[in-house]
Amino acid sequence: MGRPREFDIDTAIKTATELFWRKGYEGTSLSDLTGAMRITAPSFYFAFGNKEKLFRVVIERYYEKQLELLESALREPTVRGVAEKFLYGYADVLTGPSHAPGCLALNSSLPSAEDDTVRAWLAKLRGELIVRLRKRIAKARGTTDLPVNADPDVLARYIAVIAWGLAVEAQSGAKRKDLYSAIAAGLAAWPAAAVPAPERRLLPTTRKSASAHRRQ
Repeated sequence: MGRPREFDIDTAIKTATELFWRKGYEGTSLSDLTGAMRITAPSFYFAFGNKEKLFRVVIERYYEKQLELLESALREPTVRGVAEKFLYGYADVLTGPSHAPGCLALNSSLPSAEDDTVRAWLAKLRGELIVRLRKRIAKARGTTDLPVNADPDVLARYIAVIAWGLAVEAQSGAKRKDLYSAIAAGLAAWPAAAVPAPERRLLPTTRKSASAHRRQ
């Protein structure tokens, strides 16, 4: 017979999410977690294994929500619309009243040591975001949506850099309106949509001359 649980797992994960969001991964200790959950260390280890495993569960749930935002943005008809919907939506997440300011993942990744496995894992997740954006932008290159010389990788990274800059600013206390202003300034540099070449038409006199030439 398995050991009975002394607490609700989902409630415990929500508690851990709040702690990690506010204090970061490294800044959250085991005693912080067990104290907030009101459980013993043995119960914690039995339920989650260790702090890193719990953190990965928390981040995976967080990224599920972020992927919903990304998927919605990727369905926009233009790539500029993709950038706008994702960035403004992300700004709303960063400044939401139900949690500490900033990005849960970025708040935890910046303070980590260079060789830290958690930091490497978070970097991999951010890289997957860039790949998704790059693929969507590449489809639009050379259409009326985007100039043929636009670089999908550069533009995808540009969106990501703006997003992560917003996260740092939000963590530092920037308000939603401040983030919106920064997004507008950043998107001012977005490549203009390609303008289709005007259809060439013969002037009336030219058409008349061509018709006369065919009768000769």
